[in-house]
Amino acid sequence: MKYPITQAVRILRSKGVEIVPHLFEYVEKGGTSHSSEALGVSEDEIVKTLVFETNDDEPLIVLMRGHMMVSTKKLARHIGIKSVAPATPEKANRLTGYVIGGTSPFGLKTEMPIYAEESIFELEKIYINGGKRGFLVELAPAVLKDVLDLETVEVGIEKKV
Repeated sequence: MKYPITQAVRILRSKGVEIVPHLFEYVEKGGTSHSSEALGVSEDEIVKTLVFETNDDEPLIVLMRGHMMVSTKKLARHIGIKSVAPATPEKANRLTGYVIGGTSPFGLKTEMPIYAEESIFELEKIYINGGKRGFLVELAPAVLKDVLDLETVEVGIEKKV
């Protein structure tokens, strides 16, 4: 299968990581429910890469399971700061070097702390963005710890329907 050779793919290859590429038609604001449906996998196996900022304008990344949301209160408490909020799409694009909907934690333009929801590592495999809209890579969750300098956190809450 032909797939895009993004910065994320280059980083993973340089670390000797085997990926299984998955391409699908990107839908604006389709989110993880669309990608899980397109790939025929459970939404909780999709891992989204979210860009946040602290109240001091410090950027950070949160890797969160598709069926969950980030509790910004829990995250702020964990980091020991007043508050965190999602970065604007423009700022997220500038910081990561990726376009919203195609953000990967691998090969970020700006170095920033990365926090990963602890329950991700209970999964057998995950699907995470490969650096382009409509492109997820399948890999073992342990790869995240092998390739990224990250801290595990328990900040996930169920999405409100």
